[in-house]
Amino acid sequence: MGTMEDHTCLLPTDESVRKAQAGLTLFDKLWAGHLVAAIDDATDLILIDRILLHERTGAVALRGLAEAGRAVMAPDQAFVTMDHVVDTLPGRSDATQVPTGTAFITATREAAAQAGLTVFDLGDPDQGIGHVISPELGIVLPGATLVCPDSHTCSQGALGALAWGIGSTAAEHALATSTLRVKRPRTMRVTVDGVLASGVTAKDLALHLLHRLGVAGGAGHIVEYAGSAITALDVEARLTLCNMATEFGAFSAIIAPDEKVFDYLKGRRYAPAGADWDAALASWRLLRTDSDAVFDAEHRVDAADVAPMISWGVSPQQSVALDASVPDFAAVAERDTRELYDRALAYMDLAPGRSMIGLPIDAAFIGSCTNSRISDLRRAAALLEGRKVAPGVTAICVPGSTRVREQARREGLDRIFLDAGFEWRESGCSMCFYAGGESFGLRQRVVSSTNRNFESRQGPETRTHIASPETVAASAVMGAIADPRTLSS
Repeated sequence: MGTMEDHTCLLPTDESVRKAQAGLTLFDKLWAGHLVAAIDDATDLILIDRILLHERTGAVALRGLAEAGRAVMAPDQAFVTMDHVVDTLPGRSDATQVPTGTAFITATREAAAQAGLTVFDLGDPDQGIGHVISPELGIVLPGATLVCPDSHTCSQGALGALAWGIGSTAAEHALATSTLRVKRPRTMRVTVDGVLASGVTAKDLALHLLHRLGVAGGAGHIVEYAGSAITALDVEARLTLCNMATEFGAFSAIIAPDEKVFDYLKGRRYAPAGADWDAALASWRLLRTDSDAVFDAEHRVDAADVAPMISWGVSPQQSVALDASVPDFAAVAERDTRELYDRALAYMDLAPGRSMIGLPIDAAFIGSCTNSRISDLRRAAALLEGRKVAPGVTAICVPGSTRVREQARREGLDRIFLDAGFEWRESGCSMCFYAGGESFGLRQRVVSSTNRNFESRQGPETRTHIASPETVAASAVMGAIADPRTLSS
């Protein structure tokens, strides 16, 4: 007879029993629905429904495929946009300030044409940032898998899709086989219940989570956002929240689709129509986590605890409430090392206890795949109307897509931005990141609606504070970091 130890080692843990007997998460359902084959205990071969490419990496993947003598397996499911290195100044062409940028544009255009892919090129009414145009065209759909060589592909999980960023080599494999070898992530649910206060946005919620849990808080996980505060968000706000899951270290993020999502998608160019729409809708309504599903990690947030936020350092987790001060090291020691903390203070030219409100700025930027949609521009314009950008402040607005830009023009938002003193640009990633082309100046302090505040992210030694579009607009008017609630009151 075996010993007690012999029998015990054969028994599953309480947690594994609980998970085995529980229902399925939304992620579990999407993963199982796209499982082609199990490769080993941790890795599966997953079917890929949609592939997005851009000019910074698209030509690399497509050329590699062509040189290997392989064709794109499903060219009607692969899409290319020009967004990363394109110039956003009015009257633009293939010329760009990014070194070798023109070569990237022309090479991607040629390779995509040879492969038979749909290209949203300069001058196309559907051109724009990939993570903006994909939802607005209905390329991403609930229940679909979608990949792109860009870490912010996770944005599109806001529509109930399994979307994640990949590298150029993986993009080549996905193009050739419509599959990818993927290590299965663990599951995490972040439940946000209650009501966000007036003036608190999805961007503030994202920064609040990073401040609280850190940039490694979601590492190795697919994050499902749930709760009454998430349900209350409109689709574009959900896109903003999911966009910053990569800053959270997560594999991706997802939100169960609901009637808001279905209403948003109906009639979009690549969305199903007629009987296909009815069939799709019936299946989409089943895309939700079972009530008894068990996650590997759980976090709960009271929406009432979330305030307007702004970053103070050089990592998104180095953020505080807008009306707070630069924290002492003791307040952030759980997330930052002393070396990282001191380096951030030195780079940003700040000291502990310095109030964020009133900190003078040199520039303000509204744009990026995080906050450049029509709802973002409407909210910023509401604060700018009848006001002027402070003297000495460079202010720039870059719509996330040509469609957004045109909608803003129809609503007169472009005139509000221009009258206030903002530059009004063509769509693209623009100065979300500095690739050796256009940038803000040396050590300039910028308030930005982008997603990253890394060192030199927006220019040589540029000091970036990330915040909501409202905070950017208010700060541009005041010439210093400002609380937008004081302008709207």
